[in-house]
Amino acid sequence: MFVFGNLLVAVATVVNIALTIYMWIVIARAVVSWVSPNPYNPIVQFLYRTTEPVLWRVRRYLPIGGIGIDLSPIVVILAIYFLKLFLVRTLINIAYRWG
Repeated sequence: MFVFGNLLVAVATVVNIALTIYMWIVIARAVVSWVSPNPYNPIVQFLYRTTEPVLWRVRRYLPIGGIGIDLSPIVVILAIYFLKLFLVRTLINIAYRWG
């Protein structure tokens, strides 16, 4: 069973890294939105294409109420942080119990 435990540790590590990278992409997107970026820049296009599907889903449920501030990146970052604390730690704990 130690092989399955090692597999779960590896999966938890990869998930942790992927969530961290996506969190930094969301942060970069938020910082870029403060300035007037060139929409034809490949980096700006990458940031928008990778974050907009998630941010759009969050924006649908946020009551903006005319305040003019997009709070969806904060909600997404908090959700990523929750997943890192809950999902990754749970996978590692299960792996150590089986290993």
